[in-house]
Amino acid sequence: MLIKQNIIRTALISVMGLALGVSVMAQAVPKGHRVGIIGLDTSHSTAFTQALNDPNAGDTFGGYKVVAAFPQGSLDIKSSVDRIPGYTEAGKKLGVEIVGAIGELLEKVDVVLLETNDGRRHLEQALPVLKAGKRMFIDKPIAASLADAMAIFDAAKQYNVPIFSASSLRYIQGMEEVKKGEVGKVLGAEAYSPSPVEKTHPDFFWYGIHGVETLFTAMGTGCKTVTRVHTEDTDVVTGIWEDGRIGSFRGLRAEKKDYGGGIFGDKAIKYLGTYNGYNPLLKEIIRFFQTGIVPVQPEETLEILTFMEAADLSKAKGGVPVSMDDVMKKAQKLSNKISNAK
Repeated sequence: MLIKQNIIRTALISVMGLALGVSVMAQAVPKGHRVGIIGLDTSHSTAFTQALNDPNAGDTFGGYKVVAAFPQGSLDIKSSVDRIPGYTEAGKKLGVEIVGAIGELLEKVDVVLLETNDGRRHLEQALPVLKAGKRMFIDKPIAASLADAMAIFDAAKQYNVPIFSASSLRYIQGMEEVKKGEVGKVLGAEAYSPSPVEKTHPDFFWYGIHGVETLFTAMGTGCKTVTRVHTEDTDVVTGIWEDGRIGSFRGLRAEKKDYGGGIFGDKAIKYLGTYNGYNPLLKEIIRFFQTGIVPVQPEETLEILTFMEAADLSKAKGGVPVSMDDVMKKAQKLSNKISNAK
């Protein structure tokens, strides 16, 4: 009889919670561990939610759960917009409350995953999160322009809120061994990834960023000039670092679509494995939510975007070398105007 009463009581609580528009998941998650998502137009949203809200996750993700989501991400990218209804229903089945505005979301969560597929919307969607003082991970690309990315980081500094952005390909198989010194000093690297283009974004911002981030994870910052060779099917972008090291990115369109690369060290040469899934990145995100310590510095993220914008400029100029400093200075002037207008 007691068991039956408890079952009935639990059912009534669930029904009442739904009737009041309150997520039962949110009721069960302690304050400080409530994750909100902005943008249900990418598979990343569903993948992160499935991992965090898995009843068998245990302590893998520190008890953090997705409790609410604002579904509206992209507005005019059909391939993304068409995903929103399906991913919204998937979120509901995982216990996520769907809300109608970012302001409403921020009242229900402690930290935020900005997942909107369209980087052009990231600045406007990030600002209310920063003003609310909530730590935030911004999925790739952090913005659809270097200037917008600078404005986002400037706002984060203004409101004293730590944020970071990264591709999951930063954690490609084999990279951890490279970072631990297995190849010795990294003297050069080659990375590749699929690189389809989307007309609303600079060429590599949409997808090629995955391979570019792999390259910078191995090489670090300090790239000074960028040269791009372009054909309809393939791009090869070569960067020369300030200490003379050379790194390159190959964007694949006609070739077999895959991720990988080679790292050239003074002790060994290592060929990277393939994609390592979302969990390595997600664990870093949760560690960041817990500590406020960013695993990827703003300077590196901005240099990745500078590399990609410089590559576009090199293409436009017929493949001549382009100065990273010149691209960054131009973007900084535009970013200052954007920030002053906010």
